Amino acid sequence: MPVAERVLLRPVTMGLLLQSLLLLLFLLGCCLRPATAFPKGCYPSEEEGLKTFRCSNARLTEIPRDIPNDTNKLYLDSNRIPFLPRDAFRDLPLLLELDLSHNVIASIESGAFRGLAEHLHSLDLSSNRLVSVSKDAFSNLRAKVNLSNNPWLCDCRLQELIRTVELVAGSSGGIVCDSSAQEEHVGKAFLQVIADTDFCNVYKKTTDIAMLVTMFGWFAMVISYLVYYVRQNQEDARRHLEYLKSLPSKQRRSEESSTISTVV
Repeated sequence: MPVAERVLLRPVTMGLLLQSLLLLLFLLGCCLRPATAFPKGCYPSEEEGLKTFRCSNARLTEIPRDIPNDTNKLYLDSNRIPFLPRDAFRDLPLLLELDLSHNVIASIESGAFRGLAEHLHSLDLSSNRLVSVSKDAFSNLRAKVNLSNNPWLCDCRLQELIRTVELVAGSSGGIVCDSSAQEEHVGKAFLQVIADTDFCNVYKKTTDIAMLVTMFGWFAMVISYLVYYVRQNQEDARRHLEYLKSLPSKQRRSEESSTISTVV
């Protein structure tokens, strides 16, 4: 082949080789790329025939995304998750067990467990920072719940929550009053406290008393106004009579006639 042709074909050959190399790298990248990029420290497995997803001690600060939606057991324990937002687990319709223990969860939004009511049978929220949670956060949930080792405020709200959920056997002793309106309750197991104290009944009585005090206050204001009004009218009438008496007799009779005509 002439030298001129070889010189002309060389750039074309190099271009084709470069395109082939890029295509090969692209195909290798597609084939080797993982189907889902899980957070560091998280991995799927299978335990006792159940699909499990473990994120224990993964330093998570929120509920991870891209959890396989066929997961049966989810372990998010020993992380730094501070709260549970609404619909946090809505894409996990087959979830049976959920472990959120040993986090820093301080609040749970209403609807956080929405979508889990039918299948979830175990929920572990022990060793977190829960002080007060609305019973609505657990509405329609049939799972057995572990609420032990949290700094609970013992009040009517906690009493309603305990009546709403089914506690894990043996975990009730770990629900201890970290704070309470009555100092003698602090440090005691909540179920022991409510055996003698009905927080909701006390709250209802307090509310009733407050309503009675408010109603009495309004009633006293109305009575005071009526008394003032009557006394003011009496004083005006007395002054008018004294004024009439001070007039000459003819003018007084004229004033009285005028007053009577006005009244008529």
